[in-house]
Amino acid sequence: MDICPVVTTTQPALDNKQIVSVLKLTMQLMELHEENAFKIRGYQSAINSIEREGKPLADLDLTQLQEFSGIGKSIAEGIVTIRETGTHPPLEKLLEKTPQGILEIMEIKGLGPKKIKVLWQELEITSTHELMEACQSGQVAKIKGFGEKTQESILQALEYRASNKGKWLYADVEVLGEELQAELEKLEDREWIGAVGPYGRMSEIVDSISFLIGTDQAQSTLKKINDLDGWEQEAASSSPYRWQGYWKGEDIPVIIFLSTKANFLRQKLLKTSSSMHLQAPVDGGQTLGQHFYLAGFTSEQDAYEKAGFSYLPAPLREGNGELEWIKSHAISELLTVDDLTGPLHNHSTYSDGRHSLKEMAEYCRDAGFSYLGIADHSKSAFYANGLDEDRILQQHKEIDTLNEALAPFRIFKGIESDILIDGSLDYSTDVLASFDYIVASIHSGLNMDINKATARLIRAIQHPFTTILGHPTGRLLLRREGYPIDHRAVINACAAYKVVIEINANPWRLDLDWRWVRYAMDKGVLLSINPDAHEKKGFADMKYGVIAGRKGGLTKDMTLNTKTTEELAQYFESRKNKIQ
Repeated sequence: MDICPVVTTTQPALDNKQIVSVLKLTMQLMELHEENAFKIRGYQSAINSIEREGKPLADLDLTQLQEFSGIGKSIAEGIVTIRETGTHPPLEKLLEKTPQGILEIMEIKGLGPKKIKVLWQELEITSTHELMEACQSGQVAKIKGFGEKTQESILQALEYRASNKGKWLYADVEVLGEELQAELEKLEDREWIGAVGPYGRMSEIVDSISFLIGTDQAQSTLKKINDLDGWEQEAASSSPYRWQGYWKGEDIPVIIFLSTKANFLRQKLLKTSSSMHLQAPVDGGQTLGQHFYLAGFTSEQDAYEKAGFSYLPAPLREGNGELEWIKSHAISELLTVDDLTGPLHNHSTYSDGRHSLKEMAEYCRDAGFSYLGIADHSKSAFYANGLDEDRILQQHKEIDTLNEALAPFRIFKGIESDILIDGSLDYSTDVLASFDYIVASIHSGLNMDINKATARLIRAIQHPFTTILGHPTGRLLLRREGYPIDHRAVINACAAYKVVIEINANPWRLDLDWRWVRYAMDKGVLLSINPDAHEKKGFADMKYGVIAGRKGGLTKDMTLNTKTTEELAQYFESRKNKIQ
């Protein structure tokens, strides 16, 4: 579960999702401390009402809040306080008597308040470290209501969490990295500064922000770095040609490598390439890394050409078949952000989005897109205010009205239909037929083995109304490991049934993983860069989907949402005609 951070300083008013997160944390801690069951049910009722209604809480007063079913005066007052400060007194009192480590345990998948209470009481566990030790020694399995299977599940979740400690999403540090580069440009010209390592390759996960500086006065440059405002050196990790430390209290390490200007180009190539990229064989019996290290060249382009390849920019140097690909292709074939004509997986206030359908559409139009595909949650996603049949009719009526007003801009009628446990889709055939397209995704029952997960996806792919397969593994990078699937079998099924696969561009997902993009294209499967936007600023995430797609060799002609409005409408209509 996701725990909303408690904010005690004045901040912009929170949106519905953030308010619900605080209410859920309050309810969970009430359960943990075994408080009044009636009050706990009251919080659950209020949360359900907020999620079901979908009405923004930002500007509602006490009276208007109490018009929601299940929201009384005390919870309404709490919402007003949460909205303004990020917390409220009942939560603060509960936090005072809750060890910090318990809050961390609450983030572990599969552990609810009642189980955590048992672990706390019977084994005196108050931290993830203590929980790990208890699982490894078999103590957890001996507790009534747990058993070996639960213990193994907890252990896997803890190990996944531990393996990702000290890692960040590239999207979360990108702006910080740009600020750091601007700081370094106070010391050297831009041509002698380069982003390197996973950060320089724009890899989805990074463990540091790293730069290379070309300088013939290393000691002087190190001193200048230390003299910059906010730069704190970690002496034990530094050396005469390496500065490591932090900037202005940020948690992520900053690493700066120094090289002579004569060696700058060579070091930049070596430090922006993954080990797999460098191990690739080149003519003459050398590896690419050996070529970079030993050969003479005047530019990065020259270095690749002398190795027998066309130039590959840093983000493509991942060692996933890119050198073989570039032999018969050109970089100009790869998808760019400017190629995208519209986003197809997005949410509005009809389900769990922050902005209205009209606001989302106008934003896309003003951003230069030709269309918006709206794909709010389906009715089984009750936790996300999924649409029942009556609300679908209401939304479709609004879309028709907006399409008249916004033409030639167009809103396509979609839905993110839950893939149910047996692989079937939400809604009857008649209801599914009312949409232009269907994004089919799994949101529940995530605890599956590879056979069950693969079979569930393939059955959904075989459904005649499935247009796009959404976030195939359900992963949340650094938070939740995806359920295991047989990627080849799933992609082969999409090829057989002409189903598009999305690259969910939300930085937490980036799912389909880019490492499978080339295989999908080889099988003739189209891909779609979908931001899964729940608010207007979410559309900006499309660039992360493009970065990921390019790593896998994604081209414009294999990307669904590079089609014009007319081409896409024809594509959707053609698919539906084959069903009927």
